[in-house]
Amino acid sequence: MIFSSVVQAIGLFIATNIDDIIVVSLFFARGAGQRGTTARIAAGQYLGFAGILGAAVLVSLGAGAILPSAAIPYFGLIPLALGLWAGWQAWREDQDDDDDAKIADKRVSVWTVAAVTFANGGDNIGVYVPVFLNVEPATVVTYCIVFLVLVAVLVMLAKLFATRPPIAEILERWEHVLFPIVLIGLGIFILISGGAFGL
Repeated sequence: MIFSSVVQAIGLFIATNIDDIIVVSLFFARGAGQRGTTARIAAGQYLGFAGILGAAVLVSLGAGAILPSAAIPYFGLIPLALGLWAGWQAWREDQDDDDDAKIADKRVSVWTVAAVTFANGGDNIGVYVPVFLNVEPATVVTYCIVFLVLVAVLVMLAKLFATRPPIAEILERWEHVLFPIVLIGLGIFILISGGAFGL
């Protein structure tokens, strides 16, 4: 029974989080060469994912009034705003010769990673809630434990991906363009796919 739940949890995690490897890889590219980048990204991933799990558990327990499903698509505003901000910073860097300012602007924040992870988790919540509603509470706990272990695996895979020499060279050269484009695209996708603002 536990083995079956673990296997199901792994499959569910992969299905709902495989796209995060690209986003997390871009965070690693953005924080390349800065001390503590891996720790900040991991902490942000755990905070954001804990928010996703908390929301899914609350909704499955009947607290839908706290987080109505109609509100989930509006999470897309978070990566959209962060992407626009990152784009603005990239444009400013072209105008600014201060290397210290450029490094400060590219520092990866725990809260930025957490916000993007949570915003990108609207589909996770939509998938997890019906699953949680149809299993025993002990199985929900098993799923959550497996998910939290796999967050660390996701972070390590993204770091491995982002630090491979050919990929690292591309990311280093184009990160300042790719990072805002991916966040803006992610925000727009979440808004449109969820029908926010009647889209």
